Amino acid sequence: MNNEKNQSLGPNTLAVRAGQVRSQEGEHSELIFASSSYVFANAAEAAARFSGDSPGNIYSRFTNPTVRTFEQRLAALEQGERCIGTSSGMSAILCTLLGLLKVGDHIVSSRSIFGTTVNLLSNILPKYGITTTFVELADYEGWEKSIKPETKLLFLETPSNPLTEIVDIKKVADIAHNHNALLVVDNCFCTPCLQLPLKLGADIVIHSATKYLDGQGRCVGGAIVGSDALLGEDIYAFLRTGGASMSPFNAWVFLKGLETLSIRMRAHCQNAQQIAEWLENQKFVEKVYYPGLKSHPQYDLAAEQQSGAGGIVSFEVKGGKEQAWNFIDSINLFSITANLGDTKSTITHPGTTTHHKLSEEQRLEVGIKPGLIRLSVGLEDATDLIEDLEQASSVVT
Repeated sequence: MNNEKNQSLGPNTLAVRAGQVRSQEGEHSELIFASSSYVFANAAEAAARFSGDSPGNIYSRFTNPTVRTFEQRLAALEQGERCIGTSSGMSAILCTLLGLLKVGDHIVSSRSIFGTTVNLLSNILPKYGITTTFVELADYEGWEKSIKPETKLLFLETPSNPLTEIVDIKKVADIAHNHNALLVVDNCFCTPCLQLPLKLGADIVIHSATKYLDGQGRCVGGAIVGSDALLGEDIYAFLRTGGASMSPFNAWVFLKGLETLSIRMRAHCQNAQQIAEWLENQKFVEKVYYPGLKSHPQYDLAAEQQSGAGGIVSFEVKGGKEQAWNFIDSINLFSITANLGDTKSTITHPGTTTHHKLSEEQRLEVGIKPGLIRLSVGLEDATDLIEDLEQASSVVT
C-alpha cells in the first residue's frame, strides 16, 4: 500500500496490512527473505542500483524485503514518512546520534532515561567530541537554559524508565525548534498505539523493537522513524556503512508482533492499572509510579497526550535494597528479568540491573532509590499477578 492509501486506513488495519508486497507465489503471510545478496539482470542494472539511480535490493546489510516491510509498517503506524530498522534499540539511538552529529556538537537530554543510554551519552560519545547536558524531564526552563549555540539535538523518553515520568512533547519540541535543534523521543513504553510523538512535534521517534513491538521476548531489534529528509541521507548512510542491521528473521517476528500490538497494549494497560491501584493501598509500599493513577504528578498530561497509561508500574518498598531483594526473591509468577514489554510479567530491581552503571549519586538524581522495583505487567490474569505480589509482600518487614 502506498502512503496516500495508508492515510485513509485505521491503525489496526495498518498493523496487519501495511508494507506487504506479495511475491509471484501469492503468499498470505509475509516472507522471510533469507538472502545476503541479490542478482542483477545485467551489469548496467547493478551499476544503477549501487549508484542510487535505480531503486531495488543490493545487499541485505541495508536492503532486504522483509526488513523493508517492517519499516514501512511501523512508519505507517507512527505516521512518519520513513523508518530504518536496526539491530537493537541502542543501535537505533547510536545510528541516529552518530548519523546526525559531529565533533563539537551538543545534546540536551533528560536525566530520566534508560541506564545504558545514560552511559552512551556520558561516557562513550564524549570520546568522539559529542557532549551532553542532562536536565530534569519536566523542567522546561532547564531545557531552555541548557541549550547552547552548538546544541543540535534534544533527547528524551516519555514515559521515562523506570519512574514513568511524563513530559509535554509539544512544549519541548517548541523549545528545540526555536533553537534550530531536533527533538528525538524514545517511544518504547507507549508504542504508536498509545502515543504519536511525531504528531506532537517530535522530529524522530526511537524504538527498541525488542520490547512491545515484538511482545513475546523473542528477538532483539530497534527502529528509527521520521521524515525521509532526516533519515534518508546521514542516518541511513551510517547504517549502510556501520552495519547495525536488523536481521530478516527478526523483522518477520516483529511484523507478527505488530499485528497484535493494539490488542496487547490495551490488555497491558488494563492489568497495570489494576496492579497499580492495588499497590497504592498496601502498607509495605512507600510510593507507586504509574501514569494511570491520580497521584501521578503528570496524570492530566498523560491522559491528554497518551491514549493509555502503559504496562510499566514501578514502586518503592519499605526497607530499601534488602527488602526489595527479599520481595523479588519471593515472587513465584513474575519472571526476574530486566526485559520488558513481554506477554509474561517481569520484575527487576533497577538500581542493580538496568541502571547499575550509574553512580549512586546519579541514581538518586533521577529518583532511583534502593527500594525501587519495576514491573512490566504482562497478559496473565491480573488477579493471579496480585496474589503473587501479595504473598511476596509477607517478607517485607
